[in-house]
Amino acid sequence: MESKRTIVIAIDDSVHSEFAFDFYVDNVHRHGDHIVLVHVPEYSNILSASSLLTDPNIIAEMIKDTEERTSELVDKYSFKMQQKQLHGHVRQQCGKPGEAILECAREEGATMLILGTRGMGLMRRTFMGSVSDYCLHHASFPVLVCRHKPFINDK
Repeated sequence: MESKRTIVIAIDDSVHSEFAFDFYVDNVHRHGDHIVLVHVPEYSNILSASSLLTDPNIIAEMIKDTEERTSELVDKYSFKMQQKQLHGHVRQQCGKPGEAILECAREEGATMLILGTRGMGLMRRTFMGSVSDYCLHHASFPVLVCRHKPFINDK
């Protein structure tokens, strides 16, 4: 008997995210899987541009740009899902990426979370943190972190 799995895949507009999606399709996917693609737009970039916060036109333009990029991303992955005949939907979350991704995964009853990693070095991860590290340490379900091939060191 085939059990239905809910696979949550975090997406953004990076090659790392696309690699994680493709890895799922090529290596993990089972017939009957329900896929939830989750995207957390980075509105924090707008808030961190404090010198620009005094001009509402600049803020409106930055928000519009983020929303357009998000719409393009959703369209791209919706098309990829149709091409591969995958069943599921796309969700947009707000908040800190790691927390928002896990919130979505819990709400959807995730069997597994899949995400890419940018492969930051130890120092950068230590000071900035990493979404994949956050998810690995706070998830109550399996997390698969896919590393993009060109960035893997063969040492």
